[in-house]
This record gives sequence, structure tokens and C-alpha cells, in this order.
Amino acid sequence: MQLTPEQLQDKWDEVIDLINNTFEGERKDNLLKMYDYFKDRMLFAPASGVVYYHNAFPGGYLLHILNVTKFALKTYELYKELGLHTDEYSEEEIIFCALNHDLGKVGNMDFDYYIPNESEWHRKNQGKMYEYDDRVHYMTVTDRAVWLLNQFNIKMSEVEYLALRLTDGMYEEANKGYLMGYGEAKNLKTNLPYLLHQADMLATRWEKEQYMFSKDAEINYSEVLNPELRGIREKEEAEKVERIKQAVEKKETPDVLSKKSKDLFNELFGEN
Repeated sequence: MQLTPEQLQDKWDEVIDLINNTFEGERKDNLLKMYDYFKDRMLFAPASGVVYYHNAFPGGYLLHILNVTKFALKTYELYKELGLHTDEYSEEEIIFCALNHDLGKVGNMDFDYYIPNESEWHRKNQGKMYEYDDRVHYMTVTDRAVWLLNQFNIKMSEVEYLALRLTDGMYEEANKGYLMGYGEAKNLKTNLPYLLHQADMLATRWEKEQYMFSKDAEINYSEVLNPELRGIREKEEAEKVERIKQAVEKKETPDVLSKKSKDLFNELFGEN
């Protein structure tokens, strides 16, 4: 996927509008300062480094945090409808965590987290479009998010910290102590971390499916899920091959065929 400069600017404006319309006072001012500081990076940062993960393209980060925010607010409505306890947090806290859960992917104060992969072989054969900048100290993404927020004196509540810190769920080894607590005293006393993790997973899956069912995917997932489609395609291709063979036998040139048939003709019989 490739975003135009206009689309990138629209997504950036959407993020800034969300901050202006959600937060107040010093917290809003400091968030705006931080987002202004990282504007260029956020505009062009991917959400992951590999095409078959999710949003591994410039602008993918912005799209992802907006998607997580959208899915988090929808999940919040579902939680309330189902009768889950949501009194200890508000939409402001949900939006704060959703917007900043992947903040660590912009890097540190000096260097990007992701840099373009210079290896054409890895880009072409493994889909690894980006690699990690080894000038950045290792931290989990959420740990770095908390650290960056601290650099701009952006305060958060205890519940917000837990939700942001645990957004990656059991994908992060360090989260086990929070999510697998044995004994009542060690159980999470708020479900906001679950809400954020579920929203992140939904957004990530939605983004992944945009790739899976596109022409860029290596695997034809539509045919995997519906084998009948493969049979239809193979039948159509066999019929095209037969028409090409008949054209060759009649000494017709491939010019009378469609472009796709020409490509298939050349693949089967060579350019000449």
C-alpha cells in the first residue's frame, strides 16, 4: 500500500484533531509538543517491518494508531453493552492509550526505530522492508513509549499506565506477571489492558487482511479459503492455453490476444 502526500497529511490532521478535541490543559499542550517533535518520523514510520505483518509502509504507523483508537472505542461500547465494569476509566484514557501504545516505534529522541532495509534480496524474497536501527537502545515498544512520554512530562494515571504497558498482551514475555497472576491480590483490577490489547489485535488483523487479499500477497488467500475459486481460475487458464496453442497452430500472432494471454504465451513458448 502506498499513501499519497495528501493522504499522509489528512491522517496527521486527524491525529492532531483527536488530541485537540480530547485533552485539556498541560497534558494537551505537552502531547502537541511531543507530536510536533516527532512529526516527520510519525508521518513516514511503518507500523511493522515486514509486509505480511501489518502496515509495513510509510504512514503505516499513523494508520495503525488511528485504527486502534477506532477499534478501542467500539470495544468500549461493547464492554458496556455486555455489562463489563468500565467505571474506572473514560474515553479520554482509552484514546490516550490507543494513540500512544506504539509510540516506541518512532525510536528515541535522536534516531528512528525502523530504517529502510537496503538489501533488495530481503525486500523481494522475504518481504523485510525495514530493519531496526541498532543505534537505538533495546527496550520493549511499550517501555520506550512510557520513557518518551516521560521526556515530555506527559503524565498518566495508574490505569492508563497498566493499559499502555500491557497492550501487547502475552506477545510480550514481561507481561506474564500481570496477566497470569495467581491469587486474587495479583489479578488486574481493571479490564482496560484487555480492552486495549483486543483493539490492537483487531486493528492489526484488519490491516493484515488488507495485504492478504490484495494483489501484493504471495499466497492467494481467497483461493485457500474457497477452493472452488482455484478450480475456476485453473479452468480459465487452461482454456487460455488451449486458445494460444490453437493460435500457434494457425500461425496467428499473439497480437490478437489480450495482454494477459500474451504474457502467458511468452511464458510458455518464449518471446519468439
